[in-house]
Amino acid sequence: MTDRHPPVRYTADVPPRCSGTPANRPIRPALARWVTAAAIATLLAPATELAIHAQSRTLSWKATSSSGSVVYLVGSVHLLNKDYYPLSPAIEQAFAETDLLVEELHLGELRAPESQLALLRAGQLGNGQTLDAVISPRTFDLVRARVAALGLPLEPLKRFKPWSIALMLMGLEWQKAGFDADFGLDTHFYDRAVTAGKAIQGLETVAYQIARFDELSMADQDRLLTVTLKELDVEKMAVRTIADAWRAGDITAIERIVLSELKADALMYERLLVERNAAWLPKIVELFARAKPSFVVVGAAHLVGPDGLIAQLSARGYRLQQL
Repeated sequence: MTDRHPPVRYTADVPPRCSGTPANRPIRPALARWVTAAAIATLLAPATELAIHAQSRTLSWKATSSSGSVVYLVGSVHLLNKDYYPLSPAIEQAFAETDLLVEELHLGELRAPESQLALLRAGQLGNGQTLDAVISPRTFDLVRARVAALGLPLEPLKRFKPWSIALMLMGLEWQKAGFDADFGLDTHFYDRAVTAGKAIQGLETVAYQIARFDELSMADQDRLLTVTLKELDVEKMAVRTIADAWRAGDITAIERIVLSELKADALMYERLLVERNAAWLPKIVELFARAKPSFVVVGAAHLVGPDGLIAQLSARGYRLQQL
């Protein structure tokens, strides 16, 4: 691990408030992928007509307005490794043409000490509570076994909420599998934008993303933690397959691996993907008023499919060309 608190590194594609979720609703394995933000951004919706004709290309698009202004939209994998670099020349050329980077979250805000402290505080239980008192004995047994397998002390972890524990453990396992946020597309382009002096914006705030976790009911957090722990080894083995499919532009493979399970839960699909896309779309449309092209990097799930940003921009009359 690095010297940063683990949850700080796994923040993208978090769930919105789920207080209306029935207490007996199971959290599906696909949902666990989203919430733990490991291979989350590689989830893809069914192939649109725009993507079907170019699966050998990248998961990136050039959007052009009627006036000729351009916005590039790049589907992100939030955790990768050095094997997935260098990137496609088409993506590199697009980045070179732009002067503004837009991501789900401004990583500078995320890395700020006050944000890390806020996340640390939000992830901790209050009023003297401990993890074993807020989750079921069965879930706590799973935590104890996984922590022991990782060679970590259990007592300090008992101060954290179930969602925070889920992120910590998932992050550790992904790192063991060789995948790291430091190689993720978001970090890659953020660091390059800083070096190049490009402007940077976030579509969401750290406070918003913290709230997406912290507003889960304790019952939902318990189920989230349980599913995360039970699926951890399977997910760890699947991450390379998913990343390879992303690199190949194989939308069909990604759909087969992940999306069908997520869409099976209509409520969570609506809250995790549809609602956030609706909030982002006006901000992306505003970018077409700029004189120079913008470079937008978001989880690939947000770009494709009937509810994706690409389909919505196309419906508004923008011309989309897959890179």
